[in-house]
Amino acid sequence: MSNLRTTALLHWLERHFSAENINLKALTGDAGFRRYFRFEYQNQSYIAVDAPVNFSNNQAFVDVQQILQGVGVNVPNILAVDLNQGFLCLSDFGHTVLSDRLSNENMQLHYTQAIVELSKMLKCQTALVAGLPYYDEKFIETELAIFSDWLLEKHLGIYLTGDEKAALNECFETLISAIVEQPKVFMHRDYHSRNIMLLDDGELGIIDFQDAVQGPVIYDLVSLLRDCYVRWPNELITPLMEAYRQQVENAFPEENLTKEKWQYWFDLTGLQRHIKASGIFARLHHRDNKSGYLADIPLTLGYIQDVSAQYDKLSFLHELITKRVIPAVDKLS
Repeated sequence: MSNLRTTALLHWLERHFSAENINLKALTGDAGFRRYFRFEYQNQSYIAVDAPVNFSNNQAFVDVQQILQGVGVNVPNILAVDLNQGFLCLSDFGHTVLSDRLSNENMQLHYTQAIVELSKMLKCQTALVAGLPYYDEKFIETELAIFSDWLLEKHLGIYLTGDEKAALNECFETLISAIVEQPKVFMHRDYHSRNIMLLDDGELGIIDFQDAVQGPVIYDLVSLLRDCYVRWPNELITPLMEAYRQQVENAFPEENLTKEKWQYWFDLTGLQRHIKASGIFARLHHRDNKSGYLADIPLTLGYIQDVSAQYDKLSFLHELITKRVIPAVDKLS
């Protein structure tokens, strides 16, 4: 099927550019079903996307791209799109993913740039953001269930008793409450250094935004600063957290946005993301045959272990991760 789709994509591009002999070079894909190719035409580089309509919300990609471009976020230009076939042609942000260039020395510089892009997203028109899916309690519960279904049961063979499930759900309710009480804004939903390109001029380009929702104001910040793929010292993170808190405080003056509340939201929203991510990494292995993500599970569990230890009402989660989940993961590795 992929060869047939590649041929169809090639013919579509050749018709669009009125060209022959376009040469598609496959790029390493993301965790989804989309495939990416780079090609050149008249000394200009482009990205072709094969996004099968049964598995990809391409209309959402187009809509969100317009929302972000409208507030000055640097996203790829859409040069051509065929929603019926699931083909797109985009401008090319180059080869350099931000995660490949980060170090303790330059992290604050580049993350400050990334937070500038986040501050632009705060300005997305309310009417446009309202048209995005709502990151509500049901949505969050669905994500948290991935942890129990795929990491605990499918991957590790850990089956909780009824009482244990109730205790875990109490912890989850605490996380959900902290998320739903936050102001709702445009939320990228996967804002981290692997989804940010470092351009030749030193500016940043934002990609992989098609799953955006209307969600909690701190989610994208914690996604960036407590990245599922790299862990930064708190002394580097704290000034960036505070700088963005002040921006959000200006955007929502009616919120009593104390440092304590900001930290609480940051910690518990981050926990929810890492719980979900650990389950997704297991699911990618078992369901989608993408086993490389198994190596990222220990970091997400480390975040969960450390943060849950700071909150008494999350003691069951902390014990579960510390005494059962991490040892089971270590045994498999």
